[in-house]
Amino acid sequence: MSVVRRSNAWVFLAAVTVNSVFFLNFCATLFRCGCASFWSGADARCNIHLSGSHHCPWCAQGLAASLIPWALIAAVQAAIAFWPRQMPVAVRLVFAVTAFPAAGGVIAVVYGWASGYWK
Repeated sequence: MSVVRRSNAWVFLAAVTVNSVFFLNFCATLFRCGCASFWSGADARCNIHLSGSHHCPWCAQGLAASLIPWALIAAVQAAIAFWPRQMPVAVRLVFAVTAFPAAGGVIAVVYGWASGYWK
């Protein structure tokens, strides 16, 4: 594996780690659903456990459904990390990590509107 491909792989791993660690915090910020970090109860206080309320679109269909937005964000991060254009590793890392809230925000808006969460 070339040095460039190896550094791109490290950029992707770093960015997707940020995505993985803070995904539920991001969910809670966007949907105000009650989710917390993995080490603070995860979805234990999510509104999916309350009858008669809007259910968080990322949590409502279970783990498999919440992997879809995570994977879409990771795909954007991979596209940035492995983009063939030359750029400094630090710049590529900043763009890949920044893709988490940027792409995640767009994906959340689509999920929220499609599910009627913000009616």
